[in-house]
Amino acid sequence: MEELARLAGITVRTLRFYRERKLIPPPRREGRIAWYDEHHLARLRTISALLERGHTLNGIAELAEALDQGRDVADLLGVGTPTEEEPVHLTPEELAARFEGQVTPENLAAAMELGYLGTDGDEIVHISRRLLDVSSTLVREGIPLAEVLGAAKRVREHADALAELFRDLILRHAPEEDLHRLRPLARSVVEAELSLALDRRLSKRG
Repeated sequence: MEELARLAGITVRTLRFYRERKLIPPPRREGRIAWYDEHHLARLRTISALLERGHTLNGIAELAEALDQGRDVADLLGVGTPTEEEPVHLTPEELAARFEGQVTPENLAAAMELGYLGTDGDEIVHISRRLLDVSSTLVREGIPLAEVLGAAKRVREHADALAELFRDLILRHAPEEDLHRLRPLARSVVEAELSLALDRRLSKRG
């Protein structure tokens, strides 16, 4: 326990408190000896990163419970399962390979806060193959994952506003059941406007 606390940069007293709050899983026991491993260390570092981002211990405890029970973190955060996006199942090693060593506790915390990552047993679930492919490509192009996730948070805010605009527009003139049927129209408008906006920005740089 002392070695784990030292590696995690916390006190033994804090570690005991985390154990009591069930923020970390129990150690493997052999007789009177308790063995901790890299999974415990990674969890402690993630807890520290979440605390630095302003999360409360109660919220972190709920997240830890979801991870231990194999529940989908996206559902826990209220994102829900997308109707058009394809989830991707990955091992921790596959996720690390995708992002070339940038899967840090801070980046994991940011991805979980966005609802990008969930769990399914021993596997990690990314909520969208398209977002996973784009973000990993940007990292391979030299853009740090932390900045990709920061941009994703801003995009999420704009996307939520656009979705609300489209929903309100439809509901002013059509029944609610038409929302799903007309959903592709909203996506087409956003894709076209983004393409035109990129054209305008690129022409200005030229």
